[in-house]
Amino acid sequence: MISVLRRISASASASPFLKLMNNSPPPPPPSQRLVGLAQQLRLYKPPPSFDDAEEQRIEEAAGKVVSQVGFPESATPIARDPERFTPKRAAVLICLFEGDDGELRVILTKRSSRLSTHSGEVSLPGGKAEEGDKDDGDTATREAKEEIGLDPSLVNVVTILEPFLSKHLLRVMPVIGILTDKKSFKPIPNPAEVEAVFDAPLEMFIKDENRRDEEREWLGNKYLIHFFDYEAGKKTYLIWGLTAGILIRAASVVYQRPPAFLEQNPKFTFPSMVNEDTVMP
Repeated sequence: MISVLRRISASASASPFLKLMNNSPPPPPPSQRLVGLAQQLRLYKPPPSFDDAEEQRIEEAAGKVVSQVGFPESATPIARDPERFTPKRAAVLICLFEGDDGELRVILTKRSSRLSTHSGEVSLPGGKAEEGDKDDGDTATREAKEEIGLDPSLVNVVTILEPFLSKHLLRVMPVIGILTDKKSFKPIPNPAEVEAVFDAPLEMFIKDENRRDEEREWLGNKYLIHFFDYEAGKKTYLIWGLTAGILIRAASVVYQRPPAFLEQNPKFTFPSMVNEDTVMP
């Protein structure tokens, strides 16, 4: 019996598959830059929201106050009246990694043209929170795995930025994660949701290059929507609205400096009646 077990053990150890597994090189350690960035971002604290007195004063003077596409709630406080406005929660993943030239890059997707909302637009991986999600980081990484095949174990979640409001009044939590081993990530786009996966330099979102803006209005208040043009793999992508707003904020936090252009994040009065069909322009 012992000799039989020895032969089985010897045969298993000689298996080409097991040899390949045993000889697989360990993933490279994170660079000092990524280690330092993770430490920096773990200390990040979102801007404080308006206190109750200030919030009440604004409500009395201007009515319901919220943010528009691509603007943080902290800049445009929401009155805490759950019967009048309780946005659903979602999370997106700002997945950063080092490019070949050492620059910080972020993973982006182009949504499928078959989707009912935001079809064909550039977005960050993410989606609505589900009952089984432990937190916003869990929501963002779960959605990233479903959309582009990004294994959550490869992503080191380091911080969460202040919430943003989407066009459809969805509260979106931007989750910043660091991918230390980019080579281990092989994108597998879910064709039902994602048409393409690409990446862009994060710093471009605080530079005034390949950028334009449009002035719009919401209930008498003017604001700017930002548009960034980016070429990757002989394709041109337009990054705008909520995604651009979140990336402007993320780049400002990561690089610890404001954008080189006017953001114009105004306060918006919110209609007293809100339903599932309410959409901001």
